[in-house]
Amino acid sequence: MTTEQYFERIKDREDFSTSESLKFIGKLSVPAFLSQLTMILMQYIDAAMVGRIGADASASIGLVATSTWLFGSLAYSFTIGFTVKTAQLIGARRERDARSVMKVSFPVSILFSCVLALIGASVSPFLPGWLGGGESIRHLSSDYFLIYSLFLPLIITADLASGMLRSSGNIKIPSSFSVLGCILDIIFNFLFIFPKRELSVFGITFLMPGAGLGVAGAALGTGLAQTAAGIFMLYFLLFRTPSLKPRGERTPRSEKLMHVKSAVKISVPVALENVIMCSAQIVCTRIVAPLGNAAIAANSFAVTAESLCYMPGYGIADATAVITGQSKGAGNASLTRKFAYICTRTGVAVMAVMGFFMYFAAPLLIGFLTPNSEIRELAIEVLRIEAFAEPLYGASIVIAGALRGVGDTLASSVLNLISMWCVRIPLAWLLVSSLGLKGVWIAMASELCIRGCLFIIRMKRERW
Repeated sequence: MTTEQYFERIKDREDFSTSESLKFIGKLSVPAFLSQLTMILMQYIDAAMVGRIGADASASIGLVATSTWLFGSLAYSFTIGFTVKTAQLIGARRERDARSVMKVSFPVSILFSCVLALIGASVSPFLPGWLGGGESIRHLSSDYFLIYSLFLPLIITADLASGMLRSSGNIKIPSSFSVLGCILDIIFNFLFIFPKRELSVFGITFLMPGAGLGVAGAALGTGLAQTAAGIFMLYFLLFRTPSLKPRGERTPRSEKLMHVKSAVKISVPVALENVIMCSAQIVCTRIVAPLGNAAIAANSFAVTAESLCYMPGYGIADATAVITGQSKGAGNASLTRKFAYICTRTGVAVMAVMGFFMYFAAPLLIGFLTPNSEIRELAIEVLRIEAFAEPLYGASIVIAGALRGVGDTLASSVLNLISMWCVRIPLAWLLVSSLGLKGVWIAMASELCIRGCLFIIRMKRERW
């Protein structure tokens, strides 16, 4: 049975057996996971290539990594309301209204991302100093953050096109073009990061062109790769997606305002959640910064390596948001609840396997990123601490996806506020003086376990 047939059954309010539910979740989760994976691979590739330049270059990206997440997640959160609303309207067979939401989403989201880009560009010269970075890496960090900020409107256009395609039930196209973006990222990085040089492949020596931009080249390469992938996804959305393809329908201004208000109502809690999460991570970076460039780089590499392992959870969460969104739109509360529980159990099981993998594969994951033995050993040690928290972390990720699908985004914000600011930050502050970077990661693992328990309790109460 195709994914389209599964979605038709949701719209017709049909029930699903457990085996059918698992097959459907798998069909959606694998492409969604690949899409998430390729985004993380871009960061992994950037980190690995920049790591070959030196520890200072690696630390310069690690210093502002949490700040780029903050700005990127704020821009992305603004699209969530529109994509969730679109999924619910398609599930209710109100495709004209879904197209209306889609059309108004792009100018509003791009305008918001332009404001963020302007703010990011304005603070880029001062941000590394605010974060406690050393003089040797401040100018590199500033250049990286500036280029990333300027690409925000183009990146968010790509994210919105991808989200709209997923809302329509098309998971494969966003995943395919995310893979393309990853390939382009490798090519662009080779061209922009390194200088012109001679390479030898299979005994054949040739001159490889290069701009030699270093850290700035990594930001430029990633931005161009995401932009190129976004152009292709936008084409498929506007010309090859029957349910959302524009048809010349006029939308009254009052209706446009209604769509914007409805989307913002969903997006604001998501934006608040991202501010809570990313600002806490920025504070953690500030706690780590006095430990030196090696600790900053090790922390950044461990975060990048861990992100490869929790991407399956986010893939399942993306699938969960689409399924629960369309189920809610179809008015099928029992099916919405059923999929939420099955997706959560699947996410916990998959993330337990990934935690096992992360513990034993840590030397391989970190070794690819840096040749520096001091940084490598510290990153492996802290990454293994985090492995034990992955199952409960998976529960929080998937349940948050379910809540997002039904439009209950406020709960995630409140739970993340409690866990991040009442557990992670105070515990990291207490442990860093005696345990260094290991103390920060012990605090992180403890907080993720508590967060998972809080989300499980929220789901069990079923107030959503």
